[in-house]
Amino acid sequence: MLYRLLAEATMVAHFAFLGYLALGGFLAWRWPRTIWFHLGAAGWGIVSVVTGAECPLTLAEHWGRVHAGQPGLPPSGFVDHYIEGVVYPEEYSLLVRWTLAVLVLFSYAGYLVLRRR
Repeated sequence: MLYRLLAEATMVAHFAFLGYLALGGFLAWRWPRTIWFHLGAAGWGIVSVVTGAECPLTLAEHWGRVHAGQPGLPPSGFVDHYIEGVVYPEEYSLLVRWTLAVLVLFSYAGYLVLRRR
């Protein structure tokens, strides 16, 4: 039971991280010091997409599910399991990634404009 709770909590944290990755730059418009946290999150997002590095949250969820007697996450990872093919068709992956990048860059541009005032 404890392992399953750990796996579920890790899944929720992973979704929260992805939400923060997409929208956290806009939080810096109101709370400027949070930009540093978002830069770290965005940096990790870029590294994981470009290099294919495994996210520690994916590994933790997989570990928790296996120890709870459930099937672990597939080797393709969290996004492929929960988002691609579920939220949007897999053939739009590149479009979604570019849209996310533009959204983050827009949030940073807005942050810079607000900081210069």
